[in-house]
Amino acid sequence: MTAYGIASHEAEAGTRVHAVRQLYARRGDRATVRGRAYLAYLVALFSVFYLVPVVHAASTSPALLSVGSLAGATPLACAFAVAVCWGAQLAGRFWGPLVIPPFLLHVFMTTDLSPTAYLGTIARRRLAYAGTATLLSACAAAYLATDLFADLDTALQGLAVAVGLTAVAAVAWLWGQVRAVPDNLVLASGAGASALIATVVSRTAPGGGGGLWPVACVLGLAAAALGRAAFRSIRTVDLARLARESARASQARTYAWTGTLHHALDLYRPEPRGLTSALFRADGRLRGYLAQGATRALRTPGRVIAAVLLLVIGGAALTLGAAGPESGPALSSWVAGSVCVYLGSGWVSENWRGLRDELTLAPLFGERWGGTLARTLAWPVVAVTVGACLGGGVAVLAPWPRDSAHPVDTVLLVAGSVVLVIGARFLREMKLQLPLELLLPVITPLGDLSGLLIVAWQFDGFVAVVIGIAAMSTVPSAPGAATLAIGMAACCVWAGLRRTGWAHRGLRARLSRA
Repeated sequence: MTAYGIASHEAEAGTRVHAVRQLYARRGDRATVRGRAYLAYLVALFSVFYLVPVVHAASTSPALLSVGSLAGATPLACAFAVAVCWGAQLAGRFWGPLVIPPFLLHVFMTTDLSPTAYLGTIARRRLAYAGTATLLSACAAAYLATDLFADLDTALQGLAVAVGLTAVAAVAWLWGQVRAVPDNLVLASGAGASALIATVVSRTAPGGGGGLWPVACVLGLAAAALGRAAFRSIRTVDLARLARESARASQARTYAWTGTLHHALDLYRPEPRGLTSALFRADGRLRGYLAQGATRALRTPGRVIAAVLLLVIGGAALTLGAAGPESGPALSSWVAGSVCVYLGSGWVSENWRGLRDELTLAPLFGERWGGTLARTLAWPVVAVTVGACLGGGVAVLAPWPRDSAHPVDTVLLVAGSVVLVIGARFLREMKLQLPLELLLPVITPLGDLSGLLIVAWQFDGFVAVVIGIAAMSTVPSAPGAATLAIGMAACCVWAGLRRTGWAHRGLRARLSRA
């Protein structure tokens, strides 16, 4: 085939793909103008009541993280780049840029077009959108949290690093979807090793090793090489796996738009495999509650490894924040550590879902109230407590500088925070369908705020943790803060039980019979 023939064939394929996409875009169930206007309204409310005050406060207050010299900014930039690269790869494994509506993918797969013809254009457009969002987010985070944009020289270098980071994040997102797991592990290892080398060079080389310019150059070269290899892999992508991912994403999108985001997240839980016989002893009886919980957790090894890392890191950050002053970086560390422990508490066990099913389906499972709580909550409570304590021990034994807070007060604050996190996790896992009363309008002088209530209901666990830690930080004494945390955890547990339909009088009767 001549060059003219190849060019005409590619142009014909592009025209056919464009025609199919335009026909699909004019379908009857597409997004309406009213729906987009409501989304823009919610974004405007968020910007007016949260984004503008935060930007104003950040511009008129000292930086949260003082970068100092460019040599000191290099390790921070490398750590952020590695985190973004790993996060993009992980996002690509679950929801990559090639995920399109199942019907549209089926139409393309039944034609004679190659995958590059109809997936390449979609990938380039989505990577451009993702890159723009990442660039804006990185620049906003650097402006709000650091003093990197204090003068022109550091601002230019920081902007160059942000552009390189944007390109790496975009191509890593595609790489995570189109390449196999070993290739993703190689990329993750290479990113970590490169960041470590750049950090060592910036610490040992005279003059800081050229500041942030070498980091920006490395990011740009890596993005170019990875992007070329990733786009070449599109023609060999597994279309059957892509069809399954698209169907799951379509179902998750439907759940999310109808107000049940937790059901959408449940679709991405890993399937348990193996170790079924390990739940039983040699004589055929079930093992103890802790052994059962640990065995069920080990049936999803990737999930439990992530949970252990989150619990340990969260416990360390939580301990450092609780032992620090009442405001500033210590409070941020306290909140971030509590959020990490909250995430790890949900990933460490599937017993939360079993408890929700047994409470909501009592006629099917029976009303064994005391045994249900002991059997389902034993492992997650012990695992969260041990993981947070391990992280706290690492924070105490580490040689970095910290404030000399009283050890008893720190222990009380950490214990209260862990109890609050467990209560918030219980509240989140007992969530069922979206309550109808949240769909009613909440009329205020600023408009209808029912959308904000729906968002708060979707992320009620995060809201409870953040508000609880903020309230604990305002209490002058550690015993009072721990008592407040226990009270808030009890309120979360009570609200979770009410969600499952256990009324006040019924709860007393069940506890009296247990």
